[in-house]
Amino acid sequence: MRRHAAGLDDPLRDRRISPHTFRHTTAVHLLEAGVDVNAIREWLGHIDLATTYRYTEITTKAKLAAMRACEPLSGSEGFSSLPIWRTDEELMRWLSSL
Repeated sequence: MRRHAAGLDDPLRDRRISPHTFRHTTAVHLLEAGVDVNAIREWLGHIDLATTYRYTEITTKAKLAAMRACEPLSGSEGFSSLPIWRTDEELMRWLSSL
């Protein structure tokens, strides 16, 4: 499974890849695609919805989308071309490291 999950130059190459890894990854992709959490709960076979909620932790992709949604449109009256948080080099380095 490891060979098919990651290429030779991939950092996942040395990580333990199990059937649960595919299960979790699929559940996260379904959430990101907008599939209802109850449908995912049923697909995973969870009895309690609380068990499924651990798959709903915010992903880096979701964080980026949320930050972009908060940016003013360029050329908006009273706003510079970049939001103030985008000009903070230390913050941008930290965000890039995530």
